[in-house]
Amino acid sequence: MAVSQEQSVCLGLWMVLLLGAGMEDAVEGCSCHPSHPQQLFCSAEIVIRAKISGEKIVSPSNSSSPYMKMIQYEIKMIKMFKGFDRAKDIQYVYTPVFSSLCGVKLDSNNKAGYLLSGSMWNDGRISIGQCDLVESWDNLSLSQKKNLNYRYQLGCECRINTCYTVPCASTGENECLWTDWLLDNSLNGEQARQYACVRRSDMSCSWYRGGPQPDKDFLDMTDP
Repeated sequence: MAVSQEQSVCLGLWMVLLLGAGMEDAVEGCSCHPSHPQQLFCSAEIVIRAKISGEKIVSPSNSSSPYMKMIQYEIKMIKMFKGFDRAKDIQYVYTPVFSSLCGVKLDSNNKAGYLLSGSMWNDGRISIGQCDLVESWDNLSLSQKKNLNYRYQLGCECRINTCYTVPCASTGENECLWTDWLLDNSLNGEQARQYACVRRSDMSCSWYRGGPQPDKDFLDMTDP
């Protein structure tokens, strides 16, 4: 699963550097900061479920650099989870051709379904990359699919702190400790797949796992 957009290598910055330096050789690889799926959801401008129906390589008319080329994925949007105020209907998403620029490869031959998140350029196009929440829909857990509907959004004001070593202590009530890496040496462990960090009625934040009706001390949340 991809990781945080806000702490990733910014695609726009890479493009500026490449053009400014006139570089024709590949530069450093894509680098992303480990992030819980909820963090990726909250940092994204657009989050949708879609099927990939086609792809082609496109490039700006004013540039011959191969590093400016993008993959244009044609999609059929199934559902929008975030970005209602930014876009109504999305027909295409764009990603760099090269993985070193954080480009992602999606299956366009079998009309595969994906969860896609990304940002919107000034011209209205949607950009996705390795540091965004991009995942095969079938690989998501049931809890993750439900959390996309409302729990992730309700917890966007909470902070998720990644634990790498012990001791790992919370620095405030507005925080959830993410221990998957510490306990399982994985970024796709139990907390990532089953839990959302949500704000309670006392304004503190804690992990909540989907399933039965939440406790009364949580804000109004019911399964879809």
